[in-house]
Amino acid sequence: MEKKKDELLKSRLITCLIVVVFSTAAFSCGLTAEFNKVKVKDMKVDGSLCSLPRTPAFGLGIAAVVCMSVAQIVGTVVGGAWLCAMDNKFSIRKNWIALAYLISSWLCYGLAAVMLGTGASMNSGQPYRKGWMDGDCYLVKNGIFGTASSIAIFASIIILGFTTTCLRPQVHQSAGTDMPVAVQRVNKNSSCRRLLQLMLCS
Repeated sequence: MEKKKDELLKSRLITCLIVVVFSTAAFSCGLTAEFNKVKVKDMKVDGSLCSLPRTPAFGLGIAAVVCMSVAQIVGTVVGGAWLCAMDNKFSIRKNWIALAYLISSWLCYGLAAVMLGTGASMNSGQPYRKGWMDGDCYLVKNGIFGTASSIAIFASIIILGFTTTCLRPQVHQSAGTDMPVAVQRVNKNSSCRRLLQLMLCS
């Protein structure tokens, strides 16, 4: 039992470390993009045509989305794996807090990803006659990258809450140490099967 607690703690620390590192990197890239985005003074006008150069905000925005995605996927996969490993029957009513964390985190992630991705594309360079949309030049509003970075951090905090909520029941609801290993494995596999049926079958 003590060994299982140590493994649980190690898994939790590694997961939190990965999420924190990549979320911090995403926040840093997004915030740096805010100060390196294209500005009005960078616009070149030729009659009724305009063009904007590519700025570092393009690469920084893409990097922020990638880092944020890694943190989100790792947190989701680890939390989902521990939900499958629970010995008790999976129940939405008993795990509604974890599911609320998961859904809220993905909503925040989607919003931040759209904002960062759109902002990055608007800083990829807008040539004459093409622009960003309908041949016109568009600039990212002030604060968009910063706001998206803050939402990304909020999403990472929620996904950490999800993984922590999922990991906690394993210690208290796990099979007893006197139960044969084969029986424990059957219970775990049955839980995974029930979860997959609940998610994929109508």
